[in-house]
Amino acid sequence: MRILFGVQGTGNGHIARARAMQQSFENKNVAVDFLFSGRERNKYFSMEPFGDFETRRGLTFCVDKGKVNYWQTAANNNLWQFRREVADLDLSGYDLVLNDFEPVSAWAAKQQNITTIGISHQNAFRYPIPVKGANWVDKKVVKYFAPTKFSIGLHWYHFDQPLLPPIIHTHGSQVIRHEAFVLVYLPFERLEAISDLLFRFTRQSFVCYHPEVSAPYQEENIQYQPLSQPNFQHHLLRCGGVIANGGFELPSEALSLGKKLLLKPLAGQFEQLTNVATLEHLGLAHSMDYLDASAVRDWLDEKQADQVQFPNVADAITEWILSGEWHNSASLSDQLWDKVNFPEYVSFS
Repeated sequence: MRILFGVQGTGNGHIARARAMQQSFENKNVAVDFLFSGRERNKYFSMEPFGDFETRRGLTFCVDKGKVNYWQTAANNNLWQFRREVADLDLSGYDLVLNDFEPVSAWAAKQQNITTIGISHQNAFRYPIPVKGANWVDKKVVKYFAPTKFSIGLHWYHFDQPLLPPIIHTHGSQVIRHEAFVLVYLPFERLEAISDLLFRFTRQSFVCYHPEVSAPYQEENIQYQPLSQPNFQHHLLRCGGVIANGGFELPSEALSLGKKLLLKPLAGQFEQLTNVATLEHLGLAHSMDYLDASAVRDWLDEKQADQVQFPNVADAITEWILSGEWHNSASLSDQLWDKVNFPEYVSFS
């Protein structure tokens, strides 16, 4: 079976899931080609697991000062070029297209009648689950941005739907520590604004990863780091907590490591608003609507979190794909949720 995996490249969470899936495919001797869209090729980093991957411009959302800018999004997306990319992508050599919310490969497969399986957090919103801040445009985007024949939705809880737990990297024998520093990853906020917030807590050490940082340096209580997947994982394993936006993959990894979470969702982005509301409802995270010093101060005083134990979802999905039983994901869902172990303080009411 020859497989192409289309991955949304705007956020690093999609790429982190793809790394986990690639590791699983490799362990089972399944060859997969990868296509990424959403950013320029030279803006990707730590991409060695994907070999000779392809890139396309695709479609993406623009963010300014921590908010989705719809005018800039409309201006920056070239629909004519997108149509050309879809038309020019030849899938005749593939038996199956996997897709993590990547529009070029999804639409090309639809037009060329190639079977597609969507595996993404966004697919969870195709089901009747609690959602915050979604309008009719958001619902159309979920449905039509990257259409697939079969859909697998990922979430932190199933809500009585055939969803799957998160796909996260297994850390094997690596030692999880809880050191005194806090890991900060707020790539959609201005670095200056983040620094102004963190400088207030002179007795607290922070390690801050940000796209504006080109080389490591230390200033007062903040260690600044450029984007690097292995270095980020090093600090994630050792930090005492994580301050981040409201994406899906980083909170999933943090929960699996027992790291307490303070999340600031992107304004106007229903997925992040829903993510943060969901984790707060479950008792798995705290939130702030803006870069709020009082919220950070209260969160720093919170005790350490307990781990959420997730099974190896990537391996289970790989076996399910190879089985060819793509019409039935409910049994896969039941099998995996039976293996999830939540802390006692989690509330499902």
